[in-house]
Amino acid sequence: MADKRITKKQVKHIASLAKIELTEEEIDKFRKQLGSIINYFDTLSEVDTEGVKQTSQVTGLVNKLRDDIARDFLESENALGNAPDKNDGYFRTRSPLNK
Repeated sequence: MADKRITKKQVKHIASLAKIELTEEEIDKFRKQLGSIINYFDTLSEVDTEGVKQTSQVTGLVNKLRDDIARDFLESENALGNAPDKNDGYFRTRSPLNK
């Protein structure tokens, strides 16, 4: 089985997408773990699935959805009643850019 190497750069990129900071030790640890996960897919690809019917769901359950009926909801004043800051009938929040 070919060893799929995950680079430190790739781990750092994944961490940045997840918005987490990692130490060098954690980067090494996750690089090895992610490589192991990817290697496992090679093992799975070796399984003979010839003649196996595709399955997307095995329980037989069916979604039970209610009818989508429009109805009145809260009046604007009630929805904004406990809002700490409001403006012209809308919730007012601080911009994440202006911390």
